[in-house]
Amino acid sequence: MSRLVVRQLDAFYGDFQALFGISLEVAEGETVAIIGANGSGKSTFLKAVAGALPVARTAVELDGVAVGGRPAHELVDRGVTLVPEGRRIFPSLTVEENLRVGAYRGRSGRWTLDRVYTLFPRLAERKRQPGTNLSGGEQQMLAIGRGLMANPQLLLIDEISLGLAPVVIKQLYDVLATVTAEGITTVLVEQDMSQVLRIARRVFCFRQGIVSLSGRPGELSRGEIAAAYFGT
Repeated sequence: MSRLVVRQLDAFYGDFQALFGISLEVAEGETVAIIGANGSGKSTFLKAVAGALPVARTAVELDGVAVGGRPAHELVDRGVTLVPEGRRIFPSLTVEENLRVGAYRGRSGRWTLDRVYTLFPRLAERKRQPGTNLSGGEQQMLAIGRGLMANPQLLLIDEISLGLAPVVIKQLYDVLATVTAEGITTVLVEQDMSQVLRIARRVFCFRQGIVSLSGRPGELSRGEIAAAYFGT
């Protein structure tokens, strides 16, 4: 069964068109990676799916229901959660308060503060400190934990590795592999292919707002990926 179906998705910023007829499906429980260079439309795609950009109603389907263009809070109620690029930690809130913001819509599920603290013990140690006092890696843990607190059925994560050291990126992906193993349907936007292809079941490469390549990581050569990525 497909959790997410995207059909002929166009997306715009004013008069500028960023996505051109994107079509793809993500099965229930599947982890999918979207790769591509800066400006290829990856983040725009996640925003469109999450309700942060206006799109046609029929362009996005969740569990068989057309939800394109619905506001983000309605999609959160339906189990769609976006972990945004750059973490977007609330500077006036503590670590724990930032986590509780993720649960503001009151969706029931297995993700609680205790479970997030078990997943990220460092957050438990610093739960009363301002969220912006954390290191970059810890802030990314906080952003992921906040997303999990919404008890998502579809988890969208934008650039988990942005600005982080390789050892921290590996730690985050190790934890993320644990999360995805529980069956949360996950779409990861990433430029660090070495890590994301390790946990993704399928990969879509975007270039200039279109899908330039798709397939299973083990079946795609480095040359094919490079050509799709850079257009060479």
